[in-house]
Order: sequence, then C-alpha cells, then structure tokens
Amino acid sequence: MGMTSLPEPVERLAAALGRLPGLGPRSAERLALHLVQSDASQVRSLAQCLLDARDTIAPCSVCGALTQSQPCALCADPGRDDTLICVVESALDVLRIHKAGVFHGRFHVLGGRLSPVSGVGPEDLRLDELEGRVRGGAVREVILALATDVEGDATCHYLARRLAGAGIKVSRIAHGLPAGSGLEFADELTLAHAIEGRREICG
Repeated sequence: MGMTSLPEPVERLAAALGRLPGLGPRSAERLALHLVQSDASQVRSLAQCLLDARDTIAPCSVCGALTQSQPCALCADPGRDDTLICVVESALDVLRIHKAGVFHGRFHVLGGRLSPVSGVGPEDLRLDELEGRVRGGAVREVILALATDVEGDATCHYLARRLAGAGIKVSRIAHGLPAGSGLEFADELTLAHAIEGRREICG
C-alpha cells in the first residue's frame, strides 16, 4: 500500500511521524496505520503523554539537562564535586555518564557540537554559559566527553583554546570509545574507563 492511496488524515499523520529522528517513510507509514487502527483510548492516552512530557520537561537552567524541576536533581545535589565539570553534547549523555557511577562532579550540556557543514557555530552552543560557570571560581577541571569524530575533535580543541586563559585543567575522556562514535555506543564500564583515563588537552 503506497502513501498516495492512504486517506489524507493518515498521510498527514505519517508525514508528521516521519519528521521524528530515526523514522523513515515506511516506518512512519506503518506506525500511522497502527495508530489509526488502535483503541481510541490508547491513542488519547499517548497524545496526552506527549503533551504532558512536552509541557513539564525543560532544560535545567544550570547544566542544560532535561528536568521537571529547576535546577535539576544533579545540580541541586550538594554532595557533588563543584570543582569538576563534565561537558557533554546532549542531555541523554548526562544520564549515560551518571549511570556509569564514576563521575561525581557537575555536568554541562553543550546542545550539539561545532559543525560548519551543518551551520552550527559557537553561538549556537551553550558556550557562554560554560565560560560563566568556569569563571565563577570553584572549577579546577573541565572534562570534555564528546564524540571521537572530526566534529567532536574540532569542538574539543575549540573549547580548550577558549578556556585556556581561565587557569584550569581541560581534559578529554580517553580510550574505550570506538573511533568516530559518540557516547550512545558505549556501555557503562567503557564510559567509566574513559572518564578515569582522561588526558589533559592544551588549547
């Protein structure tokens, strides 16, 4: 059954679903067909969950992780080490590293990485906020936990240069991450080794 033979509301639903990351046209079409044939109360419940999540979750005002309360639980935790900030690309990376259980400092979500090809420059990332936190005085080390690809490397070197005058150590997580990959492909033990084996990088 091709897209063109579907009723218009189903086509629109499939098109909307197809804009979600990781859903190709065929998967979106299958999902749309499944939803329109599902029990109406289940679909209403799903729609309400979407609205509730979107309305109640926001980036943490301090670190940028996703949270229901401001600041997030990790930023509000007085037991964490204020002298260490681990810089990650996405809010999901915060959860990955936290679950690994070896990092007890603070987090900072950049919201992406430098990518001239995609038009992502320094002004599109949460760099000013990071600088503000570093220059606040307590921080002695910034750990960069970014992907080991060209854009991740470029972002790390840019950050090392930008923070060079702050009188702090800038390090990057070490071995264990497959070349060219991000944190989503690493298990917790691998992440733990990567953080413990971090190395200083110079700007």
